[in-house]
Amino acid sequence: MKVAEIRKLKTTDLAAESTKIREEIAEMRRRIHMGESTNVRQLRHKRKDLARMLTVLSEQFSKETA
Repeated sequence: MKVAEIRKLKTTDLAAESTKIREEIAEMRRRIHMGESTNVRQLRHKRKDLARMLTVLSEQFSKETA
């Protein structure tokens, strides 16, 4: 996801989406560890998407409290 798309989402949607991506990352790590998948690049992209979401989420929280 791009940052522009992420900024359009509401805080509750971002929290739900970040939880979903965390579960996907855990599943991808399990598959890589078990040898079912060798696509590490996909995992890297998911982690970066999660970082973007958490950054925007923290920005939104700071705007709400300020």
